[in-house]
Amino acid sequence: MTLADQPTPAPEAAPPGTTSAPEAPPTAGTAATPAQPAKRGRRADAERNRAAILEAAGAVFAEQGGAVDVREIARRSGVGMGTLYRHFPTKDDLLVTVLGQQFDAWLADAHERASATDDPWQALTGFFEQTLTTQSRNRAVVESYIATGGPTRSCAQRCHSFIDDLRTRCMNAGLLRPDITTTDLVLLSGSLSQAVLTTGDTHPGQWRRLLRISLDGLSSRNTEPLPEPEPGT
Repeated sequence: MTLADQPTPAPEAAPPGTTSAPEAPPTAGTAATPAQPAKRGRRADAERNRAAILEAAGAVFAEQGGAVDVREIARRSGVGMGTLYRHFPTKDDLLVTVLGQQFDAWLADAHERASATDDPWQALTGFFEQTLTTQSRNRAVVESYIATGGPTRSCAQRCHSFIDDLRTRCMNAGLLRPDITTTDLVLLSGSLSQAVLTTGDTHPGQWRRLLRISLDGLSSRNTEPLPEPEPGT
């Protein structure tokens, strides 16, 4: 009989009164290895879904404004309503996220353009032109700007600070009438934004005429004092 033909000996039985030693638990590395690809896959899917939702929401909000039905956003993004709500529990959460991203991109571009413009007056007029052009293409942005000056308090404050910098540059160069305040420019920007919203469907581009009229009124060539604002009630 060869070695290969010999029967395999049975394992020795444990002595009476004893139990077999339990198998050693799997190590952390070997236990986690099969699950890691699945977890990474789920995270990647979640990231793709979130990106798809934000992209679709940006387009839908721009076209239809903040009052749009979120089902349209879910449809365009290719996800279910449950998935949308897992990422953004309310429509306001989604709207603020989208507008915050757009606002940050717009303000960064505005800062870059103003910094690259030596002429303070061109920097100021360029800001108005850029702002209103952006708003004319995005209904939700102009709605937010008119209502609160931006999607969040921080956004509105940063915009106010930027306008103040532009005003100061023009004032120091003697290009802006001396009684113009930062609040005047902020309110003027909001008024022109309202014109963008109300005339966009019937007279697109009408805001450009109003902007030119407004800018002419801001020039230091005009020396007649402005009326004092009414005291607050």
